[in-house]
Amino acid sequence: MEGVLTMIMAGGFGERLYPLTKDRSKAAVPFGGKFRIIDFTLSNCVNSGIRNIFVLTQYRSESLHRHIQEAWGISSARLGDYIYCVPPQQKLGADWYRGTADAVRQNLDLIRKRAVDTVLILSGDHIYKMNYRQMVDFHHAKNSHITVSAIRVPKEEAAGQLGVIEIDNDYRMVGFEEKPANPKTLPDDPGFALASMGIYAFEVNTLIKSLDDHDDDFGKQIIPKMLNADKNVFVYDFQMQNKISDYATEVIGGKRHRVLVERTRDSSYWRDVGTIDSYYEASMDLIGVDPIFSLYGERWPIRTFTQWLAPSKFVLGGMAFESLISSGSIISGGTVRNSIISPGVIVERGALVVSSVVFDDVIIEPDVRINRAIIDKQCVIEAGASIGYSQEQDKKRGFHVSPGGIVVIPKGATVSAYSP
Repeated sequence: MEGVLTMIMAGGFGERLYPLTKDRSKAAVPFGGKFRIIDFTLSNCVNSGIRNIFVLTQYRSESLHRHIQEAWGISSARLGDYIYCVPPQQKLGADWYRGTADAVRQNLDLIRKRAVDTVLILSGDHIYKMNYRQMVDFHHAKNSHITVSAIRVPKEEAAGQLGVIEIDNDYRMVGFEEKPANPKTLPDDPGFALASMGIYAFEVNTLIKSLDDHDDDFGKQIIPKMLNADKNVFVYDFQMQNKISDYATEVIGGKRHRVLVERTRDSSYWRDVGTIDSYYEASMDLIGVDPIFSLYGERWPIRTFTQWLAPSKFVLGGMAFESLISSGSIISGGTVRNSIISPGVIVERGALVVSSVVFDDVIIEPDVRINRAIIDKQCVIEAGASIGYSQEQDKKRGFHVSPGGIVVIPKGATVSAYSP
């Protein structure tokens, strides 16, 4: 899209996702078997025709840099397409990025040297499908200085977690609070608040001027100041205005037909996977005959690095039900239910994996039982071990247990059978 430059914030430490973020940044955490979290934002960009992208990285970014280099090599100097990773370079002093606004400020040289009129600022750690072209068109139609994308969320979900917005009948923003303890709700729906998605479209000169005061964060400081300065700040209603068409299969007259659906079911889906419980819930949304969030769209594909692995294999009575099973996995006599199995996983005889997420190259030995757990990469779960059936035992063994009862086994761990 001409005149649009995109900056993706992908430097978050992700402390609430620990231990999944022990060795990687939040945006690099695996999701959905074969993907990384950042793949969803990058796929939205490419599918929207936006291919001038800077990814601003910071904490534990080595695996993220490697993934983007291997999976997203679209750079072409002649065609003007690029995805570049930009770590902190101390351009304006000795500081790392102190916040979202400071990250952009430290890279204003990347904006000034390019002929752009709109800067799109995105988060690299959310799960959703969005046509950014529609938001930019809305931004231009409103002659807006800043446009913020927003979504309706339950009041309790917004409390202390998300920026909350007030709007008038023309979608003009008239109020904003960053992560309030008691969010203001919508007049027509008192159980819900209108929350910022951390997605901004800026008129380029407005963005540059807004960063003169050395504020560190868009939500906490920049947006409230723009409101007080009587700038044109509008809100893009994600659930009402985001429309993605895709193909679906319908049975008509006893025959299967491939039809174009103008608005897919998951075009209003958005999840901030900032905690273990929200990450787990979003993962479970992928499973089922008619999942809440689908990975199978043809017109809005989710792209990622593809490993050259053999097909998944089921032998010796191995079975899987309502699950995602990735390439290179072998279900050898074990059973998988309502789970996500990443590439290269082995589930051996008599093992049972239920309602769990298993990352790459995990070995699950005979007679293991796993329930409501997340197993990070390259773990070995030894024969007879049990995970997720007793929170007391799991905590005694030093495993991380989330408030929602999800057990997380860190990368490279060996878990033996429990003996008091």
